[in-house]
Amino acid sequence: MEASVTHSAAEASTGSQTIADLLPLAVARYGDRTALKTKRDGAWHDVTFAEVGRIADEIGLGLIDLGIAAGDRVSILCRTRPEWTYADWGAIEAGAVVVPIYQTNSPEECDWVLGDSDAVAVFAENAGELAKVREIRAGLPHLRHVIVIDPDGVEIDESAGEITLGELRARGRTRPREELTARYEAVTPQDPFTFIYTSGTTGPPKGCVLTHGNYRAMLDMVEHGNGMVENELTYLYLPLAHSYALLIQLLSYDVGAAMAYWTNDPLQIIVELNEVHPTNLPSVPRIFEKIYTLVTGNYPKEQIRQAARVGVEVRHLQLRGQPVPPDLQAAFDRAEEELFSKVRGAFGGRVRQAVTGAAPIAKDILEFFYACGVPVFEGYGMTETSTAATFQSAEEHKFGTVGKPFPGVELRIGEDGEVLIKGANVFAGYHKRADASFGAIDDGWLHTGDLGALDADGFLTITGRKKDIIITAGGKNLTPANIENDMKQSRWISQAVMHGDRRPFPVILLTLDAEIVIPWAQQQGLPDDVPSLARAPELLALIQADLDAANSKYAQVEQVKKFLVLPHDLSQETGELTPTLKVKRAVVNEKYAEQFDSLYDE
Repeated sequence: MEASVTHSAAEASTGSQTIADLLPLAVARYGDRTALKTKRDGAWHDVTFAEVGRIADEIGLGLIDLGIAAGDRVSILCRTRPEWTYADWGAIEAGAVVVPIYQTNSPEECDWVLGDSDAVAVFAENAGELAKVREIRAGLPHLRHVIVIDPDGVEIDESAGEITLGELRARGRTRPREELTARYEAVTPQDPFTFIYTSGTTGPPKGCVLTHGNYRAMLDMVEHGNGMVENELTYLYLPLAHSYALLIQLLSYDVGAAMAYWTNDPLQIIVELNEVHPTNLPSVPRIFEKIYTLVTGNYPKEQIRQAARVGVEVRHLQLRGQPVPPDLQAAFDRAEEELFSKVRGAFGGRVRQAVTGAAPIAKDILEFFYACGVPVFEGYGMTETSTAATFQSAEEHKFGTVGKPFPGVELRIGEDGEVLIKGANVFAGYHKRADASFGAIDDGWLHTGDLGALDADGFLTITGRKKDIIITAGGKNLTPANIENDMKQSRWISQAVMHGDRRPFPVILLTLDAEIVIPWAQQQGLPDDVPSLARAPELLALIQADLDAANSKYAQVEQVKKFLVLPHDLSQETGELTPTLKVKRAVVNEKYAEQFDSLYDE
């Protein structure tokens, strides 16, 4: 927590009226300051706000030259990289509505988003993404233009409306910038800014229509809560097709902060954190769970628990300006030398705060990182709320909760326990459909589908999802996330999915963490492949011990009686995980129905 940052977010804001005029104002205000960092040929290169503005202007004018009109939908099918950002800003300035698509989406999923949104143009990253578009192109009558970002190995078919990003920028340079200025100045807060298609844990994705006013209000809320400050450096690996990463990008440009883009290699995340030394790390729980497992694996569990208790107590005393008793300080100093400093080093040594969202995370993990001096705070929100609804800070937080509502957001709990949200950040509805269940807005209140409780201090705790609640054959209501989070803290486990709806007792599906179990197996002289280890009695006994420890925290009726270990991990490619690594529970239940049945047949 040694970041050198300036806590003046409100003063640093561009004061834009919409998202369309945000970049021009950021360029005027921050000019030569670094907007983004990207790694090429083994070295990190800086790109200034002025340079981003110039490239985005060329793209925006290029789109106008192609005949893209204000309000037209322009899609981006690309991984997180600077060109995603350039294309996004260019389309926004041209008055278009951006429709992001995950690079991991199949051709069929791309077809759904492009077709449902009536997109007229799509930015395709490379040959692989272009191949997806070509495969489905015949069924997309509205799609007129395909802009290829990286044309290496691609033969451009101009007759099919294909053009390279370089050619698009060249066309933009032939037009007067006043055309672009007229476009973004004409945008109003009520106009659609983006259609973000939910990742679809069940059913086909729905396009959330989010207005310029929605996201401008969201920026104001986060900046008021000091969620990002001037001179911040964010390490970004999250997909920009997701609302969480999009909000981080918008915040960075609004307050004049920089972003360092990852190189698309999960194995390099720790390496790159130690190269760029970020002050801010937005993430999903799986990354924090992974780092937690890696850094605690060589220590006894009781030592980790004791260190976390000491660290949290000392840091809370320091926060309140109270003296630390000498014996407590001595214990803290030992933990600092043996453990805490090493953990901070794994994150690059300068993280001021990290935010986790998109899925639940265990309270123990949050307390541990806070004790180490890497505060990881859990927030809450959804695409339908322009990403967020609650937040926490170093000054005001409660582990195990998702925080308090942002200024301007109202929360209440419905009669059935459902979390209801009202605020200027709540979306304008779903494109082409009025949904009467999840996401329905009644008298301004968004029905989230999440179950929760508000405490006396206004902190929200999420207790589960209405559709995820498991009701056993005996009528007991179970929240699967609790024991799933416990099992994901096991050093052996990658994913955990509880099963038991209308069954006599709960069981759990587990997958192995290959980075941990394979080196362990080699040390034990066991087969060092995951399929073999999924059946190895030695490893199954260790997993059973971790499950017994987890079960001990719950009543008998809530305890998992049996488990199965898959010979492979869950993945996006096989349709079991969303792009933010959330488990598609319905898919897993259906795909592994026979394996679950076998646990009850035994």
